[in-house]
Amino acid sequence: MDKQKTIEALQFFVTGLSEGAFVHKIQGQMFKSQGFTKLGQKYVDHFTEEMEWVEKFTDRILDLGGEVKMQGMKERELIKNPVEYIKADLAIQEAGVDLLYKCMETLTGDPTTYDIMKGYLADEEEDLYWSQGALDMIECIGVQNWLFTQI
Repeated sequence: MDKQKTIEALQFFVTGLSEGAFVHKIQGQMFKSQGFTKLGQKYVDHFTEEMEWVEKFTDRILDLGGEVKMQGMKERELIKNPVEYIKADLAIQEAGVDLLYKCMETLTGDPTTYDIMKGYLADEEEDLYWSQGALDMIECIGVQNWLFTQI
């Protein structure tokens, strides 16, 4: 097991996931303010769920004797249109799931970290499928009908 590479991978996810989680929180609050309460709550809850993964990754870094870093967030544009946001988020999720699969290959020598990341990968795939399903539903019933279900 290359402990340093594992720590670096975990730190990468701590940083990226913290940033993404915060965006979900703010987007959720925006959607709630637009009257899309269910959609807004989905993303606020998603923030909480993602921060639980950040906590697990942080704990594992510390268990391995690493130092956790607080790295700056990149500027991200917030998207007012819920459908456009789901499309943009789906693109990020697809790239993230691909990256996770590649990362998993490098963690086989560390079963503990591998198991943590395996759980995270399953969670991310579930989120990806939700976004794909939402877009499929929008195509099937129309944007206005779908938005009505998110009130």
